[in-house]
Amino acid sequence: MTGHAHGAEVVALGEVMLRFDPGEGRIRTARRFQVWEGGGEYNVVRGLRRCFGLRTAVVTALADNPVGRLVEDLILQGGVDTSLIRWVPDNGAGRTVRNGLNFVERGFGIRGAMGVSDRANTVVSQLRIGDIDWDALFAAGPRWFHTGGIFAGLSDTTVAVAEEAMAAAHHHGVTVSYDPNYRPSLWVGRGGADRAREVDLRLARHADIVVGALGLVGECPGVRSIEADEVRDALSEVAGRLPQAKVLATTLRGIPSAGVNDWSSAAWSAQAGFVRGPEMPGLHVLDRIGSGDAFAAGLIYGLMTGLEGPTTAGPPVDASRLERALAYGTAHGALAMTTPGDVSMASLAEVEALIAGGSAAVRR
Repeated sequence: MTGHAHGAEVVALGEVMLRFDPGEGRIRTARRFQVWEGGGEYNVVRGLRRCFGLRTAVVTALADNPVGRLVEDLILQGGVDTSLIRWVPDNGAGRTVRNGLNFVERGFGIRGAMGVSDRANTVVSQLRIGDIDWDALFAAGPRWFHTGGIFAGLSDTTVAVAEEAMAAAHHHGVTVSYDPNYRPSLWVGRGGADRAREVDLRLARHADIVVGALGLVGECPGVRSIEADEVRDALSEVAGRLPQAKVLATTLRGIPSAGVNDWSSAAWSAQAGFVRGPEMPGLHVLDRIGSGDAFAAGLIYGLMTGLEGPTTAGPPVDASRLERALAYGTAHGALAMTTPGDVSMASLAEVEALIAGGSAAVRR
């Protein structure tokens, strides 16, 4: 596939699934579902487009049938460029190509959120090296490329595609970000968490920015007590493993209940060292799915803002820039948890008001 997104500043590579949401009910007893689009890597560029106003595109593959076209329609509503989607004809019954489905319960109180994905052998998992002309894509001028461990975990071929894309992005001077974003279900029978971590480290070595960096040292990304003293040491350990990385970042989450989370973040850069993000204890949560992706979108926006041309040639990430990026990421992730669905419904004005303490307390 050769595609040229129309002036996209940020491009993501990943699967976009159709999410089925029973609202306040349970999957097992539902009689009606609301549908959304969602996917770890896609959610980032969707947030960058709708909240932060950047031009974005997604590289993915969909089966060309009414379900695939529904996913496309949802992507279009989010303002993300669809010209880089690889469409594969559906010969019927999903025997050779199909689209991914994801059933999600939000959780409440003592009952945690739960996702049941139906994504084996999807068309995007069948992407191979050479299917996408990355040189043509990156020559068109995007500044940033994002992918992650969910896409890489789909199949052995998607690992190679992600690596091909990241290498091509660097060749064209495009900044690369990567989110390990481990999903146990994708690695059952394929080496489990150890194999996933091996793949994530291999791919993260091609990244300038790593989001969810604690996942590379055996921690579940984003699910940590915000008082944990060892976060600084863990990020330093990751930095030792990834000497090329400019920024390592992570969300920090305590979970008293499904509806109340303690929410914060932390990051490291070679110039700034260790930096803590805003602390938001006792945050009321409607739907936490996608909040880490919303954090990544805000972080990327904070790092990109004000830079001209390829950011790999830009200035080092000092403490003030890193603090600013963490503030955008933390506030955007918090607001994403106040609305249903994978994707952010926040505005830039709301994010900046929250950073300033205008709509909820943010302690630094």
